[in-house]
Amino acid sequence: MRLSPVFLTVVIASLAYTTPPDMAFSRLLPAAPALAAAMWPVLPTVLLGTVCLFLMIGLSLVFPDLGTWWTASGIIAVTVAAAYGSHVRLQRERTLFQVRLVADAAQQVVLSPMPRRIGAIEIESLYLAAAAEARIGGDFYEVVDTPFGVRLLIGDVRGKGLPAVGAAAAIVNAFREASYSENDLVDVARRLDASSTRYNAAFPPEGPMERFATALLVQIPHGGGRIDILNCGHPPPLILNRGILRILDPATPSPLLSLAELIGDHYTVDSFGFAPDDVLLLYTDGIAEARARDGEFFPLTAWMRRQPQAPPRDLLTALHRDLLRYSRGRLDDDIAALAVRLGRP
Repeated sequence: MRLSPVFLTVVIASLAYTTPPDMAFSRLLPAAPALAAAMWPVLPTVLLGTVCLFLMIGLSLVFPDLGTWWTASGIIAVTVAAAYGSHVRLQRERTLFQVRLVADAAQQVVLSPMPRRIGAIEIESLYLAAAAEARIGGDFYEVVDTPFGVRLLIGDVRGKGLPAVGAAAAIVNAFREASYSENDLVDVARRLDASSTRYNAAFPPEGPMERFATALLVQIPHGGGRIDILNCGHPPPLILNRGILRILDPATPSPLLSLAELIGDHYTVDSFGFAPDDVLLLYTDGIAEARARDGEFFPLTAWMRRQPQAPPRDLLTALHRDLLRYSRGRLDDDIAALAVRLGRP
């Protein structure tokens, strides 16, 4: 691909030399430096334009009636414009590179590398930002090993892209601190709500809509056998074991983060069985609401039932592949998922 301007120059010059003069293929020579501007730096682009100019002069010696000066003027004008275009493109690429570095740094704050195994528990993660050039959006997750068991968090701040990153960071940082000091998941949820509320007060959202977040807190005791779940308006997790799927709906939903002051802080923890080889899938609504061309949502529960008994990494790899295939690569929302498997002692 990077040599295509050279190939184009050779093809045009060959056609101009081997075809009758009235076909005037030489008039296409300005296209070569124009193409080079899209992929080459400034100096090589100017050099290619110079080569095209000398080729045009050489062709005029063989075919005197080619309209050399008009074509030569076109080559010079296009080369100057192409050099400027190449300069602007390189500046934008450098700016985009710096933005990506900042996004990577933000990702390390919000989505820090997490352990893939804690004792008998295997953990894998998946993250896709809806914004094309963003590495991070409003979805978040975290996993910590605490004296009370392995605690997991997954959630979704209303909105997407960089405006939601600060709110997600506030919630995740509060979770990291509260998970080690609070014995009860209810107290952890209250700490998250307080942190989210303080952040929104310090950095109010633009527009009339309030900024809130759904969240799901999970606790897996070190001995296994069960999981405790506190669901703050988040999509219910799924457990798969050899084709048998369980949907872990809460008995009573807990309030979304930042809304406890409005609707009360009545949090409920539900307990479910969690046996060896069970695979737990935590996900954000970007997965369940991914749409096909006809507007149909991604059939997550049906897809999950069809999956073979596989490690968490293989499950998320298949989910990533099938999501992109189903939506034709067009994701309208950020996507995050955690897959957790309890191994045998």
